[in-house]
Amino acid sequence: MTPFASRRIAFALLAPLALAACATSGPPLAGAATAALDIPEVADGTLSEETMVEVTRRLSSDAFEGRMPGTEGEEKTVDYLIERFRAAGLEPGNRGSWVQEVPLVEITGRDFAPLTIAGGGTGLSFEYGTDWVGVTYREEGETRLEGSELVFVGYGINAPEKGWNDYAGVDMTGKTAVILINDPDFDNATLEGPFGGKAMTYYGRWTYKYEEAARQGAAGAIIIHDTAPAAYGWNVVESSWSGPQAYAQRGENAPPLTKVNGWVQNAVGARILEAAGHSLSEMSQKAKQRGFRPVPLGLTASTGFANDIRTFASRNVIGVLPGSERPDEYVMHTAHWDHLGRCTPAPDGDDICNGAVDNATGTAALVALAEAHRKAGPAERSLVFLAVTAEESGLLGADYYAANPVFPLSQTVGGINMDAFLMAGPSRDVVVVGPGKSQLDRFLDAGLGENGRVATPNPNPEAGYYYRSDHFAFAKRGVPMLYVKGGEDLIDGGKAAGAAAQLDYRQNRYHGPQDEFDESWDWSGVMQDLQLFYRIGRAMATSTSWPNWTEGDEFRGIRDEQCAAAGTGC
Repeated sequence: MTPFASRRIAFALLAPLALAACATSGPPLAGAATAALDIPEVADGTLSEETMVEVTRRLSSDAFEGRMPGTEGEEKTVDYLIERFRAAGLEPGNRGSWVQEVPLVEITGRDFAPLTIAGGGTGLSFEYGTDWVGVTYREEGETRLEGSELVFVGYGINAPEKGWNDYAGVDMTGKTAVILINDPDFDNATLEGPFGGKAMTYYGRWTYKYEEAARQGAAGAIIIHDTAPAAYGWNVVESSWSGPQAYAQRGENAPPLTKVNGWVQNAVGARILEAAGHSLSEMSQKAKQRGFRPVPLGLTASTGFANDIRTFASRNVIGVLPGSERPDEYVMHTAHWDHLGRCTPAPDGDDICNGAVDNATGTAALVALAEAHRKAGPAERSLVFLAVTAEESGLLGADYYAANPVFPLSQTVGGINMDAFLMAGPSRDVVVVGPGKSQLDRFLDAGLGENGRVATPNPNPEAGYYYRSDHFAFAKRGVPMLYVKGGEDLIDGGKAAGAAAQLDYRQNRYHGPQDEFDESWDWSGVMQDLQLFYRIGRAMATSTSWPNWTEGDEFRGIRDEQCAAAGTGC
């Protein structure tokens, strides 16, 4: 996944609600820990730009068809990664195997009926794709939503610890929730507010909103899209929510599911509320206030579509460099190899979402880092390189690994997640997603100090990026993870140029066929960031310390319990 959005997520894999209450920003970057840490000095690694170019070019070629899990593109991807991991000097990471199977189900909707809204003296009809998109998580051949009563539930949040319940006093059984994106204080100028101010909490993520609607017994959940609080445009929603959708296979006693989860364009949401005698802007303001109560709209929603269903096993690819002194202590490196496969065509007819930046670059980084660590010789701790599947489907591969770890989480020191290297050139800084959350910030500061760069907190905490990539699957289970992006204060052009590069990618290439490899790319900034990741990983693998989450962080208690219960490791 890139910083801007992920796709669907299986309810069975969602983080507990207790984890949702914390914002994405934290205390200052420096001094994240008061306890002394062993942070060894690390020499630069021998990193190959040629490897980065070659692997990225290959994985994002049309021959790999966008690397969709469960396709021929996956077969080619997994085979190629095993080849490169072996050539880099890694050993198979899963008890003699290079792969870990991840059981998935793929549901492909087709023959979509319009979304029709009845009642209030008017009838509205909205076309699939241009006006609305929707999917089902249920493994059923046909989905039908018939005359389901619409209830506006504000931000769709039920947070007892905050005294906030957007579902108070309403029985949602069989009804459809109409929900706003993000959380109530997202437009605050500061990080002050019941939901972290401008920093999105997990309550603001669409994944949570669908999960809560299902817990309330709703038959459907419809989110009103808005580009600013969502942090991505409708084009991203349309491309990400159309075509085959992969989910984790559900086991026994799985959480409840709605029939339909979907999105509508902002203008469509406004028309629906107008038909009920309300204003979207006025209702949005009311939903921001503590004590808001759900509003039955006096309207019903209907739609339907057929589903093609198949079950299959996708694969995580795992390689390891065993440690020389403490091989049963592990430092994790993660990146997702998958992308969207075939998607909404570009104007020229190209329908392959190649995912060159997102995330062929991060996958290539696993190979380049493995090569460099191998050349440097064994570290004291083992170094793990994990290429996960189905990130674009909701972090499914990472979440499956974290729930079924090959290497015990209590013996996993921490890790680094790499997702989408932009070709913007070298920078004076790096952007930290979730700053101040763990003592790994100290390792980051040390690595940055060796070449004079600085850490910048995520400039858009309202987008909830901390919950959008594979590190979250480990974090919510207690393992400290760093998520660091390329800097925005560019050597050539400063912050304005950095912001322009981010905007250009987000608007013109992200999750679209235009995210293709370019032979003219400038790799200097990528190699600068990769050297930083090498130093951090090497320091963690050489250190004797077990970095923890900062006191008061939402994941600290989980890690403390994990360590207390472990006979070895942390």
